[in-house]
Amino acid sequence: MKVISTNIAQPTTFLWNDKEVTTGIYKKPTDVPIYLGKEDVRGDEVSDRRVHGGEFKACYLFSVNQYPFWRDLYPNLDWTYGMLGENLTIENLNEKQLYVGDIYKLGSAIVQVTIPREPCFKFAHKFGTEDVLQQFIDHGYSGTYVRVLEEGYVKSNDDFQRIELRKDSLSIFELFELLYAENKNKTNITKIIDNEAIPKKLKKRLKFFMK
Repeated sequence: MKVISTNIAQPTTFLWNDKEVTTGIYKKPTDVPIYLGKEDVRGDEVSDRRVHGGEFKACYLFSVNQYPFWRDLYPNLDWTYGMLGENLTIENLNEKQLYVGDIYKLGSAIVQVTIPREPCFKFAHKFGTEDVLQQFIDHGYSGTYVRVLEEGYVKSNDDFQRIELRKDSLSIFELFELLYAENKNKTNITKIIDNEAIPKKLKKRLKFFMK
């Protein structure tokens, strides 16, 4: 797997329910390497740190292979890399083969696969319709957040190479399905609940369904 594009955002403001909201979802390609820090990508807008950035969402990756699906659905949008809000657009990234807790070499950084993206109202605003939220969930290919174990720079054409496979875990695709399933698979919850790559808030959310 290779990095196709590095993307960062400047703050963008819009009105939502008569309130001014600032977002960093409008990412654009950059022609210089980006630096992956422990809490975020240096120079990238993270407007609401309750739900973005931080240890388990330091950087967001999305597959270039999924772009045709979204372009076909929304052909009138201004398509550039970063359109799905990702910091890194990756060739051949496959959520069915990314396991929570896997460790990868990414440029000069070392990262750990953590959790899938859950779409929010800012994502809907960018696409111009709330329909995109359910479409994103139904499609299942969510991209993934990573935790930065060793900080470093990443540039286009760098490899995204697994150096450690986490056994007895769920794939990002499976975890995304689990999060939105009406009837939660308790076996899968048990499989993931103690994984150190999962934030405490999500563990608490999943433990609720074990009662």
